[in-house]
Amino acid sequence: MTEARPFQDYPSEQLMRRIEREPLPANIGALIAGAARRHGDRPALVFFDDGETVTYRELDSRVSRLADGLARLGVGHGSHVGIMVHTQAYYPITWLAVARLGAVTVPINYNYTPRELHHMLTDSEARFLVIDHALLPTLDGMASQPVPKDRIVVVGADVLGYGNRWETLLASGRADFVPAKQPGQDDLMNIQFTSGTTGLPKGAMLTHRYWLTVGRLAAANIHDQAASVLIAQPFYYLDAQWLLLMSIYRGATAYVAKKMSATRFFDWVKKYKISFCNFPEVVSKQPESPADKDNALKAIYCYSHRPENYAWYEKRYGCKARQGFAMTETGWATYLPLEADHMTGKASVGIPAAFREVMVADENGKPVPTGQEGELCVRGPGILLGYYNKPEANAKAFHSGGWFRTGDAARKDEAGWLYYLGRRKDMVKRAGENISAVEVEGVLRGLPDVMEAAVLPVPDETRGEEVKAYLLLRPGKTEKDLPPETVLAHCEKNLARFKIPRYLEYVTEFPRTPSLKIKKSALIAAKPDLRAGAHDRVDGVWR
Repeated sequence: MTEARPFQDYPSEQLMRRIEREPLPANIGALIAGAARRHGDRPALVFFDDGETVTYRELDSRVSRLADGLARLGVGHGSHVGIMVHTQAYYPITWLAVARLGAVTVPINYNYTPRELHHMLTDSEARFLVIDHALLPTLDGMASQPVPKDRIVVVGADVLGYGNRWETLLASGRADFVPAKQPGQDDLMNIQFTSGTTGLPKGAMLTHRYWLTVGRLAAANIHDQAASVLIAQPFYYLDAQWLLLMSIYRGATAYVAKKMSATRFFDWVKKYKISFCNFPEVVSKQPESPADKDNALKAIYCYSHRPENYAWYEKRYGCKARQGFAMTETGWATYLPLEADHMTGKASVGIPAAFREVMVADENGKPVPTGQEGELCVRGPGILLGYYNKPEANAKAFHSGGWFRTGDAARKDEAGWLYYLGRRKDMVKRAGENISAVEVEGVLRGLPDVMEAAVLPVPDETRGEEVKAYLLLRPGKTEKDLPPETVLAHCEKNLARFKIPRYLEYVTEFPRTPSLKIKKSALIAAKPDLRAGAHDRVDGVWR
């Protein structure tokens, strides 16, 4: 189903071709039940901050019991169920129970305001809601209540006026429960809202096939060697969900942190003998130590890290450092084989994964010549069905032939390796030169005191647009520790002159999307003149 791929003799590619021929489980419920039969009392989930361990047998039992309780409440095949709880055992059990019923989960960020929660519930047409008792003030603060109280399930406490308690539904359910209608692989499982970096989030419709494919591909990426997986991301976010399914596929143990911590992250890796994790770049900012290699890591996944970091990671942590291309709408689309050591640090996102075809296309959906920049397009079984109740967005999202338009710039070299060049809209066009925000941000993050950076275009009468960079420094550091002169000198060593930011602004925090990405649209909307409050490199003044 896919085009010829380079390096066919790699074990990674042989595994990818093999899993394309293997049947997927009938649905997510079947995946869990099969894992329970095979792995029994092996720990499936360890919530180490709460001191709670759930075995595979217990996971299957709790999922069935809660599914029975939810069914008695009226949740059935096709029902839309919002989940707004913290990162504890409640979330994955509820998500999987909803899936077992053939119902549809709407994951909701527990940091949302009443306005944002109302948008999520109404836009997704959620008719049920599972919510942590501590978050009820957010629910009560909405202008109207789209979900009736008798369809709201409260987690963690009895609350006056809310009669459905999560723990009661679980206790009343049967471990041998079988839903009246089994979901199929192409039945909807999630309405997963995208980050909304340029506008309101849209709900991507993701099926059981999507999640079965994503979990299987994630496991295959490291040759099915994951024995223990670290989940430090919240479950309303895609990463925690695919990491969990990856673990279930392999009978691994998922160690779950209640909250992400850059300072504690590697201590968790060592303590729990983690073999695979989604590795945040900020963790590498911690002081280097000869003991960093004292770990059980087989591989780390490093999305959009600076290219020069990969070889350093491998030397520092003693494992493979790889990246690929994935997004909410497509799941895993490309991967970099473990054997491709010659590509380490080359900024390539690899080659098409199993079940996926990839094309670098022009505006008309036709392939561009090798080496030329175009839009990355993906197709294959199990990508999104479309955006929920968004016909206009769906019409724009696909080229003919089922090719999903990612909105990302890419190119492919003569050997077939793909390179991610950033969001097509995330470019600055200065005096006719296209400047990748991703490239400039990567250079800025190369400064030891820079935690994160964001680059935006600023309108300019002479050059069309100028480059502006926002810098978030390490805790305790200020612009006196890293003045503009030092930042610009670093840029001069690493960037062509036309790419060097004209404007620099220091921030104490960034606005975030639900997936914790920097929300650039909010930075743009924060002030009418983006030059205000910034250092102007050309004029040598603070504006």
